[in-house]
Amino acid sequence: MVKSRPHVILSAAMSMDGKIATRTGNSKLSSKEDLIRVHKLRASVDAILVGKHTVMIDDPLLTVKYVRGKNPIRIILDSTGSIKSTSKIIKTCKTIPTIIAVSEKITQKNIIRLEREGLDVIKCGQNKINLKKLLHILRKKNIKSLLVEGGGLTNWSFIKDGFVDEIIVTITPYVLGGSNAVSLFQGKGFDKISNAPLLTLKKISRVKNELVLHYTI
Repeated sequence: MVKSRPHVILSAAMSMDGKIATRTGNSKLSSKEDLIRVHKLRASVDAILVGKHTVMIDDPLLTVKYVRGKNPIRIILDSTGSIKSTSKIIKTCKTIPTIIAVSEKITQKNIIRLEREGLDVIKCGQNKINLKKLLHILRKKNIKSLLVEGGGLTNWSFIKDGFVDEIIVTITPYVLGGSNAVSLFQGKGFDKISNAPLLTLKKISRVKNELVLHYTI
């Protein structure tokens, strides 16, 4: 039986206290050695996904560097399609396939702008993006493996609805603190531990001063 959605791997680097960015949005936690590992992972998947806030704050390219390999299809979650045309992703989407998932709240003006820039606009959801529907559409586009490199809210959206198959987290040698610093998973959170997914630790790797934990669900 063919899966109705891609195999989803959630990848992140976090501080010892579970933060993926400081309160000001600084998220450069990984060492060069760990970045090489991450880019090998990027080259092995069909697509990579981030939320709108990651694009706004980090302005990433989401391409493969440091290693040989193909660039994955890039996917952005942006309900209203408000991503700026000056972002690196927009500027390169005519050479690197890029999908933007939006809701019915998007204006026709933004649809026209994004399609003119070369993005594949997918509508799925009324007031917010329906992840289940989006993942089903992506699978129909022959995207079998998806790497999620989102912020805390995007990560939460995937984990709460049971759309994560693997979690690969690098624990970096920093303590960031701050109640407003971004955690690996934000959102409402689970009410009870019994409601949370139970992870299975498959592998632990040491990269100099960092630990890479590989879990499956």
